[in-house]
Amino acid sequence: MDTVDSVFYPGPSNNPLLDQLPSYQSLLYRRKSSGAGGTKRRGSSRTRLNSRTRVSSSSSWKWKGDRVEERPTTLSLERTVRELPKCMEQKRRNNVERIEQARDLSAWKQWGQSARHSLKRLKEDCGQALSWLELWRQDIHVIEGMFGTGILSYFSFLRFLVLLNFVIFLLMFGFVMLPIIITHRASGNATFNPKHEGECTIYPSTSRRGLVVFHHYITDLLSGTGFLEETYLFYGYYKVETIDFPSFRYNLPLAYVLITVAYLFLSLIWIVKRSATGFKRKLVQDQDRFQSFCNKIFAGWDFCITNEMAARLKKRSLQYELKTDLEEERSRQKVAGRTVREKCRIYVLRLVLNLFVVAVLAACFYSIYRATIFSQEAQMYPPRNFILQLIYEYLPSMVITLANFITPLLFSFIIQFEDYSPAFEIRFTLMRCVFMRLASIGVLLFSLWSQITSCGSSSCLCGYNHKLYPCWESRVGQEMYKLMIFDFIIIGAVTIFVEFPRKLFVTYCDCSLAKWWGQQEFAIPQNVLEIVYGQTICWIGAFYCPLLPAISTIKYFIVFYIKKMTLVKNCRPATRPFRASSSNFFFLVVLLIGLALACVPVIVSIAQINSSHACGPFMNYNTSWEVVPQAVSQLPGGLNTFLKAISSEAFAVTFFVVTGLAMFYVIALAGAHKRVVNQLREQLAMEGRDKRFLIQKLYQAQKTPVRSTQNLEEPGGVFLVQPPAVSATHV
Repeated sequence: MDTVDSVFYPGPSNNPLLDQLPSYQSLLYRRKSSGAGGTKRRGSSRTRLNSRTRVSSSSSWKWKGDRVEERPTTLSLERTVRELPKCMEQKRRNNVERIEQARDLSAWKQWGQSARHSLKRLKEDCGQALSWLELWRQDIHVIEGMFGTGILSYFSFLRFLVLLNFVIFLLMFGFVMLPIIITHRASGNATFNPKHEGECTIYPSTSRRGLVVFHHYITDLLSGTGFLEETYLFYGYYKVETIDFPSFRYNLPLAYVLITVAYLFLSLIWIVKRSATGFKRKLVQDQDRFQSFCNKIFAGWDFCITNEMAARLKKRSLQYELKTDLEEERSRQKVAGRTVREKCRIYVLRLVLNLFVVAVLAACFYSIYRATIFSQEAQMYPPRNFILQLIYEYLPSMVITLANFITPLLFSFIIQFEDYSPAFEIRFTLMRCVFMRLASIGVLLFSLWSQITSCGSSSCLCGYNHKLYPCWESRVGQEMYKLMIFDFIIIGAVTIFVEFPRKLFVTYCDCSLAKWWGQQEFAIPQNVLEIVYGQTICWIGAFYCPLLPAISTIKYFIVFYIKKMTLVKNCRPATRPFRASSSNFFFLVVLLIGLALACVPVIVSIAQINSSHACGPFMNYNTSWEVVPQAVSQLPGGLNTFLKAISSEAFAVTFFVVTGLAMFYVIALAGAHKRVVNQLREQLAMEGRDKRFLIQKLYQAQKTPVRSTQNLEEPGGVFLVQPPAVSATHV
C-alpha cells in the first residue's frame, strides 16, 4: 500500500519509473498549484483514494515472473457457470466442485438450494412461453430484420397503445358497463330517484321512427346520432344511480368518476415507466459529442438487419448521421464566431418568422372555432341532402385535418430561414406540429363549451343551455367519436389513394417528374403524431363515450397492418433516421404532452361545468365531482376524518414543501453524481495515458539490452505496477 501511495502522492519515491507516469505528474502539478489552503481537502482526497485503492486491490493483477495471475472476486462466484468466461473443461471442474460442496450441506439446505434452482428454471420457462403470446411478435421481428430498430420503435409504440387502450376498455367495461348489463339481465335491482323536475329533465329521443331510408343509418353510424345515441356507446345511456346486489350496493356515479381518474393515472404511470429507460440512454448519448462519434463508427451498425436493401439504407443513414454531427459542430463554431450585428439580424428575423407562425396558428384556431359553431348551428336544422348533412357533421374534423396537413409543410419551409442547427430544426418543427395537432382539439372543445354554457342574453336556468344541449356530455362524446372515425378514414384513404398511386407512378414511369418526386418516405415523427393525436382524443372522449377505448383498440389494430403494408410495399425509410433509444423517448414525451392536454378538459368538465339533468349517472348532482364528497361523508368516522385531512389545504402545503425538498435533494444528488462521472472520465483518460506510457517504456526496453530490474522488482519478485483494468469505454 505504501508503494501505491507513492504513485498518487508526492514525496520521496523509491521507483523512478512510476514517478514518470502521466497520472503522477498531473497530480503533482495540481497539488503544487492548489497552494497551502488545500491541505484539508488533500487529506480528505487522500483518504478517498486510499479507500479506492483498497477496494480495487481486491481484484488486482499480480505479475510473478512470466505468469499472470488474477485474484478471485466475489462477483464471479455469484454468476452462473454458463455466464463465466471459462472453457468447458474448467466449467465442468467447477460444476463437480459445487456438487461435492453441496453434499456437505444439510438436507434442509440442499432442498432449499434445489427449490431455488427449480423456481428459477420455471420462471425462465414461463417467460419463454409467454413471449410466444406477445402481440405481433413475428411481424415485429420481420420489420426489425428488414428496416432496423428505428422503424421498429414506431411499431412497438403502436403495440403499446393497443395494450393501453385495451386495459382502459377493460376498466370501463368492468366497473361501468358490466353492472348495467347485469342490471338489465336481473330486473328490479337498479334504483334512480330524480331530484330535479321540469324542463331541465326533458331529453327528447333522437332515434328515427317509421320508414327509415338506408343512408340515414350510415349517417347515424358515422356521426353517432340516431340509434347509436341511446346505446352503451355514450354517456347519456347510463341513467342509473345505485345498483342493489344481494350483498352490497353499487354506486355507479362514484365508480364512473373514480375509473376516469384511474385510467388517466394508470396511463401516466405506464408512460413514465417506459420513458425512464429511453431518457437514461438519451442522457448518456447526448453527454459527450466525441462519444457520439465513437458510438456511430464502432457501434452504430444494427445487426438485426438481414435484408440487403435495408443494409444499404442503414449504411446511408450512418453516413447521414455523421454528416449531421459534423454539421452540428460547424454550426456551433459558426454561432461562436458571430458578430453582434449578425446576432441582431438573426434574432430579428426569428422574431418576425415566429410572429408569422403565431399568426398562422391563430388563423387555424379561428377557422376551427368558426367551423365548430357553424356545424353545431347547422345540426339544429339538418338538411335533407345526405352528402350535405355529412359535410355539416364532419366540418370541424375536416378543418382540423386540413390544418394538420398544411401547417407542417409551412413550418418545414419557414425553419430553413431561422438558421438553427440541423438537429434543433427537426425537434423545433416537430414541437410546432405537436402543438398544432393537440391544441386544435382544445380549440374544438372550447368552441363546444362556449355553446353549451351560453344561453344568450338570459341566464341559464339549468346551468347550461338545456334547449340546444339537453345531454351535452353525449354531444361532446359524439364529437370525439367523429374525430376518431374521421382520423381512421383519413389514414386509410391516404394509403390507398395517395401512397399506392405514387408508388405505381414512380415505379413504372421513367419521366423526370417521377425521378424528382421519388418514392414516399416513411416519416416516423409524422406517423407518431397521427397516433398520438388519436390517443389524445381517446383519453378525452372516454369519459363521454365509454366504448371509445374499444374503438381505439380496434382502430390501432387495423392501423398496424395498414402501416406495415405501406412500409413494405409503398414507402422507403426516411433519409433522416431516428435512433431507437432517442425515438422511443421522443414518442413517449409527445404522448405525455397529449395526456397532460387531455387531463385539462376532463377535469374542467368534471369539476366546473354543471352536469346534465336529463341523462347520465350525475343527474342528481350539480357537478360530477359532487358524488365524491358525498360518498366520503358516508364513510366511518376515522376514515372520513383521514380523507378530509389529506384533502385539506394544510396537508397540500406540507406535501408540496416535502416534495420540493425531496426534489432539491435529488437535483443536488444528480449534480454530485455528474461531478463523480466527470472525475471518472478524467481518471479513465489518465489511465489511457498511463498505458500508452508503459507500452512505450516496454517497447524501449525490448530494443535496449537487458538491464537490472532492481527498480522494478522487490526481493519477492512481484511487479509493483498495477495495470489499470481494461474497460469497454477505453476500447
